Amino acid sequence: MNQKQLKKMMAQAQQMQAGVMKAQEELADARAEGKAADGLVRAVVTGQGDLVELFISPEVVDPDDVEMLEDMILVAVKNAVKASRKLSEDRMQVLGIPGMGGLM
Repeated sequence: MNQKQLKKMMAQAQQMQAGVMKAQEELADARAEGKAADGLVRAVVTGQGDLVELFISPEVVDPDDVEMLEDMILVAVKNAVKASRKLSEDRMQVLGIPGMGGLM
């Protein structure tokens, strides 16, 4: 590999690194939502998968059936995290880096 090819490769690597850093910043601000029980329980996570909001409608709070509420919360959070991963994967594919969404 000659000096010119090496410089070109280094420039491409720097561009890719800058793109990844920008995508990480954008994903930190992005939001993905997951729902359960027709939206009576909702979870919102960042594009990086951090839980930032949880909504529980009062009508699903039954002191005699806490387990059902726990299940609905888990479903909502799992759906939000799944949506967040999809958002991250889509962002990485735009950068030409398939399969790296889970690293974000």
